Amino acid sequence: MAITSKQRAYLRGLAMNEETIIQIGKGGITDNLVMSVVDALKARELVKGKVLESSMLTAREACEELCDRCGADPVQCIGTKFVLFKRNQKDPKIELPKDGKRK
Repeated sequence: MAITSKQRAYLRGLAMNEETIIQIGKGGITDNLVMSVVDALKARELVKGKVLESSMLTAREACEELCDRCGADPVQCIGTKFVLFKRNQKDPKIELPKDGKRK
């Protein structure tokens, strides 16, 4: 289930206070990095990452690849930073706002 623009805006607000816990350097996106991102998403649901200058990837490319490999949703990608979200089905930590579409 993809997140709505309203939910994405809410998550962007939450991400402002998050620490950057993922760093992608010249090694790129390795299997170990993917495993640590999956673990972080399971524990926190919302993770912030940064692409270092030494990396061959842009933040957008890194964000897209990690989303594909981790099954996460992209929240935001600005400059060298990006934010990923993946709901923990067993133990949700973040209560997303309901989509307020009128019928």
